[in-house]
Amino acid sequence: MTISTKDIAELRARTGAGMMDCKKALEEANGDMSLAGEILRKKGIAKAEKRAGRDASQGLVIIESVSDKCAMIELNCETDFVARTDGFQMLAKRLAMHALTNSPAGVTLEGFIKESLDGKTIEQTIQETSGTTGEAMTLKRVAKYGTPAGVVGAYRHHNSQVGVVVEITGAAGDSAAVLANEIALHIASADPIAVNASDIPADTIARERRIAEDQVAQEGKPEAIRAKIVEGKVKKFASERALVEQAFVKDESMTIGQMISKVPGAAVTRFARFKVGEV
Repeated sequence: MTISTKDIAELRARTGAGMMDCKKALEEANGDMSLAGEILRKKGIAKAEKRAGRDASQGLVIIESVSDKCAMIELNCETDFVARTDGFQMLAKRLAMHALTNSPAGVTLEGFIKESLDGKTIEQTIQETSGTTGEAMTLKRVAKYGTPAGVVGAYRHHNSQVGVVVEITGAAGDSAAVLANEIALHIASADPIAVNASDIPADTIARERRIAEDQVAQEGKPEAIRAKIVEGKVKKFASERALVEQAFVKDESMTIGQMISKVPGAAVTRFARFKVGEV
Protein backbone atom coordinates (compact mmCIF):
# COMPACT_ATOMS: atom_id res chain seq x y z
CA MET A 1 0.00 0.00 0.00
CA THR A 2 1.01 3.63 -0.46
CA ILE A 3 2.09 5.44 2.70
CA SER A 4 1.27 9.14 2.71
CA THR A 5 3.69 11.83 3.73
CA LYS A 6 1.09 13.00 6.26
CA ASP A 7 1.07 9.59 7.98
CA ILE A 8 4.87 9.50 8.08
CA ALA A 9 4.94 12.98 9.63
CA GLU A 10 2.33 12.01 12.22
CA LEU A 11 4.23 8.88 13.24
CA ARG A 12 7.44 10.84 13.42
CA ALA A 13 5.78 13.40 15.69
CA ARG A 14 4.49 10.61 17.94
CA THR A 15 7.75 8.68 18.22
CA GLY A 16 10.64 11.00 17.34
CA ALA A 17 11.99 8.36 14.94
CA GLY A 18 13.54 9.21 11.56
CA MET A 19 11.39 9.62 8.44
CA MET A 20 12.69 6.48 6.68
CA ASP A 21 12.23 4.41 9.83
CA CYS A 22 8.64 5.70 10.11
CA LYS A 23 7.94 4.92 6.45
CA LYS A 24 9.28 1.36 6.79
CA ALA A 25 7.31 0.78 10.00
CA LEU A 26 4.08 1.97 8.43
CA GLU A 27 4.66 -0.27 5.41
CA GLU A 28 5.34 -3.23 7.71
CA ALA A 29 2.18 -2.42 9.69
CA ASN A 30 0.04 -1.90 6.56
CA GLY A 31 -0.66 1.67 7.57
CA ASP A 32 -1.73 0.88 11.15
CA MET A 33 -0.37 3.83 13.15
CA SER A 34 -0.47 2.10 16.55
CA LEU A 35 1.19 -1.06 15.26
CA ALA A 36 3.83 1.03 13.48
CA GLY A 37 4.59 2.80 16.73
CA GLU A 38 5.00 -0.55 18.47
CA ILE A 39 7.34 -1.75 15.71
CA LEU A 40 9.47 1.37 16.13
CA ARG A 41 9.62 0.93 19.90
CA LYS A 42 10.76 -2.66 19.52
CA LYS A 43 13.40 -1.67 17.00
CA GLY A 44 14.46 1.16 19.26
CA ILE A 45 14.97 -1.22 22.15
CA ALA A 46 16.99 -3.56 19.92
CA LYS A 47 19.20 -0.67 18.83
CA ALA A 48 19.56 0.49 22.42
CA GLU A 49 20.77 -2.96 23.46
CA LYS A 50 23.42 -2.86 20.72
CA ARG A 51 24.55 0.55 22.00
CA ALA A 52 24.82 -0.62 25.60
CA GLY A 53 28.57 -1.12 25.39
CA ARG A 54 29.24 2.42 24.24
CA ASP A 55 30.52 5.03 26.65
CA ALA A 56 27.70 6.99 28.29
CA SER A 57 29.73 9.47 30.33
CA GLN A 58 27.52 12.56 30.00
CA GLY A 59 24.17 13.17 31.61
CA LEU A 60 22.38 14.66 34.59
CA VAL A 61 21.94 14.28 38.32
CA ILE A 62 18.37 15.08 39.36
CA ILE A 63 17.02 15.42 42.92
CA GLU A 64 13.37 15.49 43.97
CA SER A 65 12.24 16.01 47.56
CA VAL A 66 9.12 16.39 49.66
CA SER A 67 8.75 16.76 53.42
CA ASP A 68 11.26 14.38 55.03
CA LYS A 69 12.07 12.33 51.91
CA CYS A 70 14.52 12.86 49.09
CA ALA A 71 15.41 10.88 45.94
CA MET A 72 18.33 11.31 43.55
CA ILE A 73 19.17 9.66 40.23
CA GLU A 74 22.01 9.83 37.72
CA LEU A 75 20.98 9.30 34.10
CA ASN A 76 23.77 9.03 31.55
CA CYS A 77 24.03 9.46 27.79
CA GLU A 78 26.89 9.81 25.30
CA THR A 79 26.93 13.53 24.58
CA ASP A 80 26.23 16.79 26.37
CA PHE A 81 24.01 17.76 23.43
CA VAL A 82 21.50 15.00 24.23
CA ALA A 83 21.79 15.66 27.98
CA ARG A 84 20.56 19.21 27.33
CA THR A 85 17.51 18.18 25.28
CA ASP A 86 14.02 18.54 26.75
CA GLY A 87 13.25 14.85 26.26
CA PHE A 88 16.27 13.65 28.19
CA GLN A 89 15.72 16.13 31.01
CA MET A 90 12.05 15.26 31.28
CA LEU A 91 12.90 11.55 31.51
CA ALA A 92 15.48 12.20 34.23
CA LYS A 93 12.95 14.22 36.25
CA ARG A 94 10.28 11.54 35.81
CA LEU A 95 12.66 8.89 37.10
CA ALA A 96 13.63 10.98 40.14
CA MET A 97 9.99 11.74 40.94
CA HIS A 98 9.06 8.08 40.53
CA ALA A 99 11.81 7.12 42.99
CA LEU A 100 10.55 9.73 45.45
CA THR A 101 6.88 8.78 45.30
CA ASN A 102 6.91 5.05 44.53
CA SER A 103 10.22 3.39 45.41
CA PRO A 104 11.00 2.01 48.87
CA ALA A 105 13.58 3.69 51.08
CA GLY A 106 16.97 2.14 50.42
CA VAL A 107 16.00 1.24 46.84
CA THR A 108 18.71 -0.49 44.81
CA LEU A 109 19.51 0.17 41.17
CA GLU A 110 18.69 -3.45 40.29
CA GLY A 111 15.28 -3.16 41.89
CA PHE A 112 14.53 0.31 40.57
CA ILE A 113 14.96 -0.47 36.86
CA LYS A 114 12.44 -3.30 37.22
CA GLU A 115 9.77 -1.01 38.68
CA SER A 116 6.79 -0.12 36.48
CA LEU A 117 6.45 3.34 34.93
CA ASP A 118 3.40 3.96 32.72
CA GLY A 119 2.95 0.26 31.99
CA LYS A 120 6.58 -0.48 31.16
CA THR A 121 9.60 -1.19 33.29
CA ILE A 122 11.95 1.72 33.88
CA GLU A 123 14.62 -0.22 32.01
CA GLN A 124 12.35 -0.48 28.94
CA THR A 125 11.50 3.22 29.14
CA ILE A 126 15.18 4.14 29.10
CA GLN A 127 15.83 1.78 26.19
CA GLU A 128 13.01 3.33 24.17
CA THR A 129 14.38 6.82 24.77
CA SER A 130 17.79 5.57 23.72
CA GLY A 131 16.23 4.30 20.50
CA THR A 132 14.74 7.72 19.82
CA THR A 133 17.94 9.69 20.48
CA GLY A 134 20.34 7.25 18.84
CA GLU A 135 22.63 7.31 21.88
CA ALA A 136 23.46 4.77 24.54
CA MET A 137 21.68 5.59 27.81
CA THR A 138 22.00 4.12 31.23
CA LEU A 139 20.62 4.80 34.67
CA LYS A 140 23.81 4.65 36.69
CA ARG A 141 22.68 5.26 40.25
CA VAL A 142 19.63 5.88 42.42
CA ALA A 143 19.25 6.78 46.08
CA LYS A 144 16.28 7.49 48.31
CA TYR A 145 16.60 8.73 51.87
CA GLY A 146 14.01 9.56 54.46
CA THR A 147 13.58 9.19 58.19
CA PRO A 148 10.77 10.11 60.61
CA ALA A 149 13.46 10.57 63.29
CA GLY A 150 15.32 13.40 61.58
CA VAL A 151 15.74 15.38 58.38
CA VAL A 152 17.12 14.95 54.89
CA GLY A 153 19.20 17.62 53.17
CA ALA A 154 20.13 17.97 49.51
CA TYR A 155 22.33 19.99 47.20
CA ARG A 156 22.61 19.97 43.41
CA HIS A 157 25.24 21.96 41.56
CA HIS A 158 23.83 24.48 39.08
CA ASN A 159 25.01 22.46 36.06
CA SER A 160 23.33 19.28 37.34
CA GLN A 161 26.63 17.39 37.23
CA VAL A 162 26.96 16.85 41.00
CA GLY A 163 24.25 16.06 43.53
CA VAL A 164 24.19 15.11 47.20
CA VAL A 165 21.59 13.84 49.64
CA VAL A 166 22.38 13.51 53.35
CA GLU A 167 20.38 12.08 56.23
CA ILE A 168 20.51 13.43 59.78
CA THR A 169 18.83 11.69 62.70
CA GLY A 170 18.28 12.69 66.31
CA ALA A 171 17.22 16.24 65.53
CA ALA A 172 14.46 18.05 63.65
CA GLY A 173 13.26 21.55 62.98
CA ASP A 174 14.82 24.46 61.15
CA SER A 175 18.29 24.15 62.72
CA ALA A 176 18.58 20.50 61.70
CA ALA A 177 17.30 21.27 58.19
CA VAL A 178 19.82 24.08 57.73
CA LEU A 179 22.60 21.81 59.02
CA ALA A 180 21.63 19.05 56.59
CA ASN A 181 21.64 21.37 53.60
CA GLU A 182 24.97 22.96 54.57
CA ILE A 183 26.55 19.54 54.97
CA ALA A 184 25.15 18.47 51.58
CA LEU A 185 26.80 21.51 49.97
CA HIS A 186 30.07 20.64 51.73
CA ILE A 187 29.98 17.02 50.56
CA ALA A 188 29.52 18.15 46.95
CA SER A 189 32.78 20.11 47.17
CA ALA A 190 34.92 18.06 49.59
CA ASP A 191 34.00 14.55 48.35
CA PRO A 192 34.27 12.53 51.59
CA ILE A 193 33.99 8.76 51.26
CA ALA A 194 32.54 7.96 54.69
CA VAL A 195 30.91 9.66 57.67
CA ASN A 196 33.61 8.57 60.13
CA ALA A 197 37.16 7.33 59.62
CA SER A 198 36.09 3.97 61.07
CA ASP A 199 33.50 3.64 58.29
CA ILE A 200 36.05 3.78 55.46
CA PRO A 201 36.14 0.34 53.79
CA ALA A 202 38.98 -1.92 54.90
CA ASP A 203 40.14 -2.52 51.32
CA THR A 204 40.47 1.24 50.78
CA ILE A 205 42.61 1.60 53.91
CA ALA A 206 44.70 -1.42 52.84
CA ARG A 207 45.29 0.17 49.42
CA GLU A 208 46.41 3.44 50.99
CA ARG A 209 48.71 1.53 53.34
CA ARG A 210 50.38 -0.22 50.39
CA ILE A 211 50.84 3.11 48.63
CA ALA A 212 52.34 4.66 51.77
CA GLU A 213 54.71 1.71 52.25
CA ASP A 214 55.94 2.05 48.67
CA GLN A 215 56.43 5.80 49.07
CA VAL A 216 58.38 5.40 52.31
CA ALA A 217 60.56 2.68 50.80
CA GLN A 218 61.34 4.84 47.74
CA GLU A 219 62.23 7.77 49.98
CA GLY A 220 64.86 5.61 51.69
CA LYS A 221 63.55 6.18 55.21
CA PRO A 222 65.26 4.16 57.98
CA GLU A 223 63.60 0.82 58.66
CA ALA A 224 63.10 1.71 62.33
CA ILE A 225 60.69 4.57 61.59
CA ARG A 226 59.00 3.36 58.42
CA ALA A 227 56.02 1.79 60.19
CA LYS A 228 55.36 4.97 62.16
CA ILE A 229 55.51 7.13 59.01
CA VAL A 230 53.20 4.76 57.15
CA GLU A 231 50.71 4.82 60.00
CA GLY A 232 50.79 8.62 60.00
CA LYS A 233 50.11 8.76 56.26
CA VAL A 234 47.17 6.35 56.58
CA LYS A 235 45.65 8.34 59.44
CA LYS A 236 46.04 11.54 57.46
CA PHE A 237 44.26 10.00 54.48
CA ALA A 238 41.41 8.79 56.71
CA SER A 239 40.97 12.18 58.37
CA GLU A 240 40.95 13.96 55.00
CA ARG A 241 38.26 11.67 53.56
CA ALA A 242 36.04 11.22 56.65
CA LEU A 243 33.17 13.72 56.65
CA VAL A 244 33.13 14.62 60.35
CA GLU A 245 36.88 15.34 60.37
CA GLN A 246 36.90 17.60 57.32
CA ALA A 247 37.07 21.39 57.66
CA PHE A 248 33.80 23.00 56.54
CA VAL A 249 34.28 24.45 53.04
CA LYS A 250 32.54 27.72 53.96
CA ASP A 251 34.41 28.17 57.27
CA GLU A 252 37.63 26.20 57.67
CA SER A 253 37.94 27.22 61.30
CA MET A 254 35.52 24.43 62.23
CA THR A 255 35.10 20.79 61.26
CA ILE A 256 31.87 19.20 60.15
CA GLY A 257 31.88 17.27 63.43
CA GLN A 258 31.95 20.55 65.35
CA MET A 259 29.10 21.91 63.24
CA ILE A 260 27.01 18.83 64.00
CA SER A 261 27.68 19.16 67.75
CA LYS A 262 25.99 22.56 67.75
CA VAL A 263 22.63 20.91 67.01
CA PRO A 264 21.78 18.81 70.09
CA GLY A 265 21.27 15.12 69.31
CA ALA A 266 22.08 15.44 65.61
CA ALA A 267 24.10 12.76 63.83
CA VAL A 268 24.82 12.15 60.16
CA THR A 269 23.78 8.59 59.43
CA ARG A 270 24.51 8.39 55.70
CA PHE A 271 24.97 10.35 52.52
CA ALA A 272 25.17 9.81 48.76
CA ARG A 273 27.18 11.89 46.30
CA PHE A 274 26.67 11.43 42.55
CA LYS A 275 28.95 13.05 39.99
CA VAL A 276 28.23 12.54 36.30
CA GLY A 277 30.79 10.34 34.59
CA GLU A 278 32.48 9.32 37.83
CA VAL A 279 33.40 5.65 38.06
